[in-house]
Amino acid sequence: MRMLVLGAGLQGSACAYDLLQNPDVKEVRLADLHTGHLPQFLAPFSGERLIFTPLDVRDKEAVLALMRQSDAAMSAIPYYFNFELAQLAVEAGVHFSDLGGNTDIVVKQKTLDAAAKKKGITIIPDCGLAPGMVNILAEYGIRQLDTVETVRIFVGGLPQRPEPPLNYQIVYSLEGVLDYYTTLSWVLRKGKRTQVKALSELEVVNFGGSLGELEGFHTAGGLSTMASRYEGKIPTMEYKTLRYPGHARIMEAIRELGLLELTPVDVKGVKVVPRDLVVAAMGPRLTKPNAYDLVALRVYTEGTKDGKPKRIGWEMVDYYDEENGISAMERSTGYSLSITGQMQARGEIGKTGVFTPDEAMPAEKYIRELAARGVMIREMR
Repeated sequence: MRMLVLGAGLQGSACAYDLLQNPDVKEVRLADLHTGHLPQFLAPFSGERLIFTPLDVRDKEAVLALMRQSDAAMSAIPYYFNFELAQLAVEAGVHFSDLGGNTDIVVKQKTLDAAAKKKGITIIPDCGLAPGMVNILAEYGIRQLDTVETVRIFVGGLPQRPEPPLNYQIVYSLEGVLDYYTTLSWVLRKGKRTQVKALSELEVVNFGGSLGELEGFHTAGGLSTMASRYEGKIPTMEYKTLRYPGHARIMEAIRELGLLELTPVDVKGVKVVPRDLVVAAMGPRLTKPNAYDLVALRVYTEGTKDGKPKRIGWEMVDYYDEENGISAMERSTGYSLSITGQMQARGEIGKTGVFTPDEAMPAEKYIRELAARGVMIREMR
């Protein structure tokens, strides 16, 4: 297999690393505007199998040329490029997946379904952790029940050693985090799609052991298109982000004071975007290169099976890989993207067109693939 990874940041690099663990992958092209600062865990692979490729994804012809040389293309770049990249994948006739995170873009990608079917390829957006892994697990639970009353999803990337005041460290784009904290979240309430405010409806989620109590609150994007697909079919469905206790209230205060706004304000005669200032000021303080992280996840579905009440759930706590220097967020997100791309290239999806992971990915095989990488999802009964 010849694979193309677009984006050489944290998740793209982890995706490339995972692809290179498979001897059937003969070539990985890791393409980005800048390929000079790559993580140490990729250094041993530089050579014939790992080819660093300078690329501006806005250069249509250059992207098409690389896609046409590949069996599958995986996008780990900002979500706002993904619709155009999916269009190019259809034109090139190559399987495509991305980390997504913006449901409006996914809806646009769905319009490419007929064209993708004609080319005999699959387009799978939202293939990271959340959306991605959690949606596959939620769908797996739904399919095991006769009737479904509730679907609840909790997930968060956290420092192993939290430091006040936010008890948080950057595990992916801070701009992305702040987007989630300021965007209304779609949920299902009494079977109807409803929007709720980010950081709202705080609740305690107890993982026990050394992790203990976390807090869960609404953020956008995690359900992807599931709220639309199951409107009128499932009464309650929601996604919440996990943080250490106290985080949400501080971020809510920062938001309500206008510091996350995108409209410029006048500061002594200079126009300043409040959120840009927050990112510039907070970013360095929340970037802890040598700090170990973890990812905590819990997904459960409730309903009936054979006329009796039944609850099915999954839980995962994954930790920083000290041996290889790969974060838990990179493992959970980048590996998920890699698994998707490899299954597409091997023809294991079983259908063509545009699908979200919950619609396309065979859950049992996906869980086994993660387990083979040490990412262990435990079933809760």
